[in-house]
Amino acid sequence: MTSPVYDIAVIGGGVNGCGIARDAAGRGLSVLLVEQSDLASGTSSASTKLIHGGLRYLEHYEFRLVRESLMEREVLWGMAPHIIWPLRFVLPHHKALRPAWLIRLGLFIYDHLGGRKRLPPTRTLDLTGDETGRPLKTGFKKGFEYSDCWVDDARLVVLNAVDAAERGAVIKTRTACESAEREGNGWSLKLRDTITDETDTVTAKSIINAAGPWVSTVMDRSTVSVSGAEIRLVKGSHIVVPRVFEHDRAYIFQNADQRIVFAIPYNQDFTLIGTTDVDVSGEPEAACISRDEIDYLCASASEYFETTIPSDQVVWSYSGVRPLYDDGSSAAQEATRDYVLDMQASDGKPPILNIFGGKITTYRRLSEEAMDKFVSVFPDMKTAWTRGATLPGGDFAIDGFAKLVAKLASEYPNIDTPLLERMARAYGTRTRAVLGGAKTIADLGMQFGAGLTQREVAYLIDNEWARTADDIVWRRSKLGLRLSGDEIAKLQLWMDGRNSAGDTGGHRADQPEEAVAPPPA
Repeated sequence: MTSPVYDIAVIGGGVNGCGIARDAAGRGLSVLLVEQSDLASGTSSASTKLIHGGLRYLEHYEFRLVRESLMEREVLWGMAPHIIWPLRFVLPHHKALRPAWLIRLGLFIYDHLGGRKRLPPTRTLDLTGDETGRPLKTGFKKGFEYSDCWVDDARLVVLNAVDAAERGAVIKTRTACESAEREGNGWSLKLRDTITDETDTVTAKSIINAAGPWVSTVMDRSTVSVSGAEIRLVKGSHIVVPRVFEHDRAYIFQNADQRIVFAIPYNQDFTLIGTTDVDVSGEPEAACISRDEIDYLCASASEYFETTIPSDQVVWSYSGVRPLYDDGSSAAQEATRDYVLDMQASDGKPPILNIFGGKITTYRRLSEEAMDKFVSVFPDMKTAWTRGATLPGGDFAIDGFAKLVAKLASEYPNIDTPLLERMARAYGTRTRAVLGGAKTIADLGMQFGAGLTQREVAYLIDNEWARTADDIVWRRSKLGLRLSGDEIAKLQLWMDGRNSAGDTGGHRADQPEEAVAPPPA
């Protein structure tokens, strides 16, 4: 049987790669996406979990980036209201740092630069009377409150991949691109299964290199030059601590080094604090938080909170390497978060597009602009379509999450509402596809802990490319914060048994809802 010739091969299963695969498949192109590990296993699951304009970027005069980001907030919220929702941020005024008038001016620009429609505007707070002032030190009297959005970053990536697959894209995880060579009118790509070490060769008319921190590695393997573009690897680290405050708003803290740190409500019982900006070299997968970064984040938060946050309170930390375009900035925090698209298609050669930089908030626009680069290559492809097109599970009213949970509770009266709410946050309207005809929690099969059941795990294997326990407890969910080591080991054992039976994951939209594999003997 002759192997297909793909229109586009996308290398990299982060937010940009999956967003591009979705956009391209929806335009009628044949698409292959390969990811050397799990979807969102790199930078895209190591963000601050925000859809935001980037208030601090105004100080670096990145008005185009901020405007585009602000315009995308409500677009993305409408596309996926189960995994994206509004979040109010409190910025306490620190008298020794920026003057209050300058902050208010910046927030005025922030409110009006990006066509805000549904999100509420900035307001001034009296921290001596507002509940957000109670966790802070008494010296902070005045603050400002503004709007951005929260996002489950890893699920955003996976849902783009699911939508791409349902539109015809082929998604291959645990598949490394070992080499790419121009042959005739296309590219020959050597692929390697990172689990079995088996190799395969596929052909594509064009390549999009969306490998994030590994973008240079892919360029080296494809022996292409880059039009003067350089990559700067900057590590960002976060810590998670037990909940510091009770309300549902987040904080943004100024620091004397001109950086900012967020403190954000996280998974009901925790507070997320981040991020750092540290130039790094070496293999991106080796990135991890340093003792200095932990101390820095604890000290930054403790500067504002009445309760000191010692490093021994950190229950989890994570680090990601941002593949920023090197604009020559002297400090890591000053390097642009804007994206650069480097297209090479001269002399009639099959094209390759290398992607530098970018942020989660602008992934959809980046995907559109990437596809615009291929109009002359594929003149018959459909026009841009993703603005307003919901992601899987997001086909309900932008303010209708509570109604969705209530409807699920009426349909599944014998399943605890907190579990239904957690699942609705992950799967939206597709929660029903996970639960199927279950009447009680017992109908969902083996219990792994924290409400994670056999049926849900099977769904993630069959429809979302989950292959390991880490895929499930740290990327498809954050249940790793609640599961013990023994419970995660039990989950891995069950998945190993299922995989050994030949069920190695993928996307099967036609999977019968009752198909739940038995636990290993």
